[in-house]
Amino acid sequence: MSAEPLVLLERADDVARLTLNRPGRHNSLVPPLIEAMEARLADLAAAPPRVLVLTGAGRSFSTGGDLRGFLETPRHARRAYAEQLVGGLHRVILALARLPMPVVARVQGPVTGGSLGLVLSADLVVMVETAFIAPYYVEVGFAPDGGWTALLPERVGAARALAIQLLNRRIDAAEARALGLAHESVPAGGIDAAVEALVTALLAKSAGSLAATKALIWPERRLAALRDRLDAELAGFLARIDTPETEARIRSFLEMPA
Repeated sequence: MSAEPLVLLERADDVARLTLNRPGRHNSLVPPLIEAMEARLADLAAAPPRVLVLTGAGRSFSTGGDLRGFLETPRHARRAYAEQLVGGLHRVILALARLPMPVVARVQGPVTGGSLGLVLSADLVVMVETAFIAPYYVEVGFAPDGGWTALLPERVGAARALAIQLLNRRIDAAEARALGLAHESVPAGGIDAAVEALVTALLAKSAGSLAATKALIWPERRLAALRDRLDAELAGFLARIDTPETEARIRSFLEMPA
């Protein structure tokens, strides 16, 4: 594991920036990174900025759970590893939804697997034109996590969400915008300007009104319902994580020798 912090939190002028910082592995998710996110989100909840920008270092936003991390965990410990990773990710999704300030996701490169939940729990999303979203669960043998069944159907409709996952269909940035998954799709060189424009617009609004709006969009009953759906995703994930089929498919996907 790198000596670099796995999550960076910077604050300036009422704006916080939370960065997944595992660029050499496409910001793929491992338990220490999720634990760091939980800690930083607790800091933000305790002392809220007016706007939060969520992004990933390097070429990718995040490719979801690190598949090699699962294989490098002994089979007898794999279920506990998955519970730590996926359960933590689901707590992060809920924490992002609860934050009183707007969350702007800056998305470059792939958003695959459970990292989609970080995008779905943001309030505004800016994607680079070459970025894309894809599930991959049916390729590697996992059950969906990160809100693929808990959040995506209410955004795009149950039939479309099911078809995307059953066929492992890639959603490019233009389609993501058309489906309401992204606020803007911009050329790579324009993403920082687009994010800055959104941040500037949000800073001009009433902070109290923004917080009240988020609280009404995410009342406790809706958060509780989301938590139940995420708990069901976790149970489904755990049921498949140590099956022979899942291990074989992960190895095949990574082209690792059995």
